[in-house]
Amino acid sequence: MISGVKYGYCMYKEEQLSKYPYFKKVLESKELNGVLDSLTGVVLRPYIIGFINYLIETGTPFSVAMLDLDNFKFINDNYGHKVGDGVLSAVSDDLISYYDDCGVVGRFGGDEFILVNLRDVEYADIKIFFQTMYSNYNVMRKNIKLETCNPFITGTIGCASFPHDADNYDELFQLIDKTLYRGKTKGRNCYIIYLESKHKNLQIRELAKHGMYESLHNLVDRFEIRDNTVDKLRDMYNVLEEVLRITNLYYVDSKNVVHDIMGKVDEVPVSDISAVMTTDMFNTNSVDIINDLSPEFYGFLKKNEIEALLIVRIRVNHDIYGYLMCAEPRSLRIWQEDEAALLFFAARLLASYIRETGDGL
Repeated sequence: MISGVKYGYCMYKEEQLSKYPYFKKVLESKELNGVLDSLTGVVLRPYIIGFINYLIETGTPFSVAMLDLDNFKFINDNYGHKVGDGVLSAVSDDLISYYDDCGVVGRFGGDEFILVNLRDVEYADIKIFFQTMYSNYNVMRKNIKLETCNPFITGTIGCASFPHDADNYDELFQLIDKTLYRGKTKGRNCYIIYLESKHKNLQIRELAKHGMYESLHNLVDRFEIRDNTVDKLRDMYNVLEEVLRITNLYYVDSKNVVHDIMGKVDEVPVSDISAVMTTDMFNTNSVDIINDLSPEFYGFLKKNEIEALLIVRIRVNHDIYGYLMCAEPRSLRIWQEDEAALLFFAARLLASYIRETGDGL
């Protein structure tokens, strides 16, 4: 191992890369440590891009994916950049091992990796490859054991293949950008493989059209034109469903009764939900942590197969009028800061209305 490259973890070795003609030629004139990222030990961006262009020029079929780690900023902000560096190193270690017999991993920048696969190029094979990558704690959806903490790591992937989906570099990366963004709008922690029948007409501009200002503006407009809490909640759901891609919205009233805004679930009392809500917001993608605190609430979640949960208080000053809850069934969704902010804003709108009118269902 070359000193100074990737402390405590593995890195690409010359024999691993030299089995590919492009890298064999590069390494004839360049030292290995000049080809690898010093933190992660994967291939630097110019050389992984060069490898992709070489494969296109030689007509070699391959699939290529962009992996964007979820909530990496949160890790840096809350644990520090040393932990962030440890996460990047540990993830790259897993990626090198997972791709060892089929392709090459490069660092695109920040918390983004480029994944080149020369073995799995058909949709069905790529899907199996990513299913395995995301299951059984192989690479994604697992805790990484570091010196001071064990952060849970997930990522979002967008993938396309050459020459089946695109026959040139620019179009190929446009499809990757499109599928990656689609994965983010679906809640992250997933992989999206390009399918023409599903994704051809997707436009990133359309996917991204809801900036925070527009979302808040729409929420206020829809809220203000309705005359009662039920209708206001339904219109809230319509806005939140479009922006957050949620499957349902729940209102927990001041008596701790859960109301399904779309009427799919019967009203259910959850008298112990307040044990979870010790602050204005609670979110998780592992509801099992709720069992000891709120067994009645946990029973409701398990009965409805809910895994990912985002709850905010409906509060004005010290007066609490209940909770708004996004609860996703069979999903390990990672809630983002802007998503929590939008639900918090919706809850404050509702709290002010209930306080003024007393109409809390």
